Amino acid sequence: MSVRAKFKLTSIRQSCYGVPHARTLRFEAQYDGSVPEDVCFSNTTPTGHFEMECNNQAALDQFELGKNYYFDITPAND
Repeated sequence: MSVRAKFKLTSIRQSCYGVPHARTLRFEAQYDGSVPEDVCFSNTTPTGHFEMECNNQAALDQFELGKNYYFDITPAND
């Protein structure tokens, strides 16, 4: 089983994690009724948010505020 969700990066803020360059990234589920892809994704992710802490500068450089991203969710083999 896997689920693909579409989220927009809505904020990047200084993290309280303790590392000077660490950031908290917040993503919000997207829905625009005029975008067919969003209508499709709303069946899976109608609403919600996702936050993550990141202190890897190379990873942070790949994120752009206001841009949409896909999150693919698959079970982990613990």
